[in-house]
Amino acid sequence: MVRTFFRKLLRYLSSEDDNDDDLDEDVEEQCTHRSRKFIRRNHIQGLERLYRDYFVENPVYPSNLFRQRFRMSCPLFLRILNEVVANEPYFVQKRDNIGRLSLSSMQKITVALRMLAYGISADFMDEYIRIGESVAMESLKKFCETIRAPPVN
Repeated sequence: MVRTFFRKLLRYLSSEDDNDDDLDEDVEEQCTHRSRKFIRRNHIQGLERLYRDYFVENPVYPSNLFRQRFRMSCPLFLRILNEVVANEPYFVQKRDNIGRLSLSSMQKITVALRMLAYGISADFMDEYIRIGESVAMESLKKFCETIRAPPVN
């Protein structure tokens, strides 16, 4: 696509024709932005899986595996979660305009902590937690800003 554009540009420059229509169409085609593909991730299913695996009375994975995977105890994780949610409205779960629930604070903070603990990329957690790369990056940034900011009294 780019090659054909440059070929037409060279032909245009070398010709003495005043017909700019073909070139204008190609310039517009090259400059148009493509929209991102929307993926229905089923955030609720990701939250339910995370909750069942670690936070119910009898979790799928015992506390020693929680400590190994999160690099902290479950009570410490929940304390961090509560403090971050209390100080940053971004982490509060909301509803969109049609009433669907957004990502939970647990999903956003889990992604941020795992990215920090393991140095993994933002899209790595998509399959398990059902969170997109851009939201994972935003969660990490907001989490770090919240941790660095002085506490709100």
